[in-house]
Amino acid sequence: MSYDPSDARSRLPGANAAALAPAKPGPVADAEHVKFYALPPAVTDGESRTWYGRSQHLVIGYTALAGETGFALPGKVGGHADECGVLMPETTTTAHITLDGETTEVPGGTLTFVPAQEGTVRLTGHGRVITIFTARSAPPSVRPANAASYREPHPHVAPLIAWPDPVGGQRLRTYSLDVPPLAEPPFRLFRCSTFMVNYIDPRTGPRDTTRMSPHTHADFEQCSLVLDGEYVHHLRWPWTTDLSEWREDQHERVASPSLTVIPPPALHTSQAVAPGVNHLIDIFSPPRLDFSKMDGWVLNADEYPMPPDTTSGAAR
Repeated sequence: MSYDPSDARSRLPGANAAALAPAKPGPVADAEHVKFYALPPAVTDGESRTWYGRSQHLVIGYTALAGETGFALPGKVGGHADECGVLMPETTTTAHITLDGETTEVPGGTLTFVPAQEGTVRLTGHGRVITIFTARSAPPSVRPANAASYREPHPHVAPLIAWPDPVGGQRLRTYSLDVPPLAEPPFRLFRCSTFMVNYIDPRTGPRDTTRMSPHTHADFEQCSLVLDGEYVHHLRWPWTTDLSEWREDQHERVASPSLTVIPPPALHTSQAVAPGVNHLIDIFSPPRLDFSKMDGWVLNADEYPMPPDTTSGAAR
């Protein structure tokens, strides 16, 4: 892994260690490039259109909202009380979230974690809305475009074990996106018990190619959602002892909106290439322990405890 010294991630444990071969046997999964702009929407409701993509542990929806649409919240599924997320980058959208017969109006420009209760979400306005479910608690009606890729679990991805419940128990929790990010890179990190959202600042113009950040993750996927512009996702897979499992490097150019799921332990970095606004956000499940251990990085860390016995030792 390699970070520019000015990048805050250069302070992570093992940040500049060499990439390792897979710790588990078997081939590493391919990357998933779900190009919503090239696919028919999964749901059309009036002028609003919604697409879905998934990773092993998450189902992520992208809604181009134009007027009004909504969806039902299933509550607990299979004994799992997983929260879901509603991310509204623009202030021109509003969510009306109804739980136990009580409706809360949530303004745009926010990220909301919704408790595992039966209810509804009604979206109004014009803009983009991102919904985040765990794969085990997504509504049955949700149909990810790449569902076939996960008919069998990917062997290098660790099981999803929920972190402790938030302080005071599950309830509707809304966070403004209009808060200062880290200095470099401009991360805004929020976590619930089962996933973490990194709402990164948009950038104007292409990325400085002398300051790339190739790195790996040992046992969790990275979901990179492109909201604006174009990116090239650069990926390199480790060589194993079995030559038949080797594959060529990948340099996949994607436009917006699109979802790329990067498998562990592929070496990867993403390059903004459009001349205008480029905006990519990352979502991880479970929450990243290495980011969570960094003092002040996770903006709502006081509400969502880390698992016990994680105050020392190597980060995942």
